[in-house]
Amino acid sequence: MSIQRDVLKRPSRGSEWFRPIKTRIRRLLLGTGMKSGLLSKAALMLLLIDVGYVYLYPILYMISTMFMSRADLIDPTIIWIPKALYWENLQMAFEGLNYWAGFQQSILISSAAAIGQAFSCALAGYGFARYDFPGKNLLFLLVMLTFVVPPQTIVIPLFLLFRQFGWLDTYLPLIVPEILGLGLKGALFIAIYRQFFLGLPSSLEEAARLDGAGPLTVFTRIMLPLAKPAILVVTLFSFVWHWNDFFLPTMFVRDKGKWTLVRHLSGLQQALDTIYDLDRYGLSSVTEPVKMAGAFLVIVPILLLYFFAQRWFTEGIERTGLVE
Repeated sequence: MSIQRDVLKRPSRGSEWFRPIKTRIRRLLLGTGMKSGLLSKAALMLLLIDVGYVYLYPILYMISTMFMSRADLIDPTIIWIPKALYWENLQMAFEGLNYWAGFQQSILISSAAAIGQAFSCALAGYGFARYDFPGKNLLFLLVMLTFVVPPQTIVIPLFLLFRQFGWLDTYLPLIVPEILGLGLKGALFIAIYRQFFLGLPSSLEEAARLDGAGPLTVFTRIMLPLAKPAILVVTLFSFVWHWNDFFLPTMFVRDKGKWTLVRHLSGLQQALDTIYDLDRYGLSSVTEPVKMAGAFLVIVPILLLYFFAQRWFTEGIERTGLVE
């Protein structure tokens, strides 16, 4: 009987041979420890493809449409690839946007605002990170709350203030607030600088003070040079946001000679009707390729800027604590 029990308890050769295979399959599909399995990798890849499609589809549609002729646009058999590249759309968009004039205005406003905001927000972020004063946390909370306040809610007081100063139809309403740290997304930039300065050792400032350096000298000679990654991130973010801003230039700058590219893009249809007399030929309703070409011309400088600054921009984000 004992021999029979031993035989019954003893696993068969088939089960012993099959168990390692099941374990290997389970590890291959589900993974082990820090190593991901095929299922998790496939799910992650599917998620990345979906997100990439959401971002890339508008750009691909824009590029495909801007090379279509009017015949291709109304042809139901042509969806993505036109029969021939129709370059006239880019030429019409270039003229309709008054491109070089708008490009110069956009560069001037975006560069001045980004440089001013990079310095002023660095000064504010350094103060919140390194100095203790009554109500510091409350004041920082109030600064952060300004980030969630839509600019539309304060545009009327700002408009009345700038009109009193005589700043309407000038670049000053778009640049001076940035120099004072109040401008577009200023609260976010202050938080970025604060996070960066909190990560620097206080021994740097203590050594400088022992050598007789004052607060401003410590900031400009020691802390600011160390904050180059944060400065790069803030400058690029600020430049891009001011380049794409439509609301504030529309409210404060009415003179067409001072319009930015984004502002010109909003009036592209009217400009095309004026330049090419499209209403006369019944072509006003088939200008979508020209509009897509105009949008492409507006975003090209930003794409080139990111392409050349991508490596430093990525390193800056990692060192400022925006990602873990």
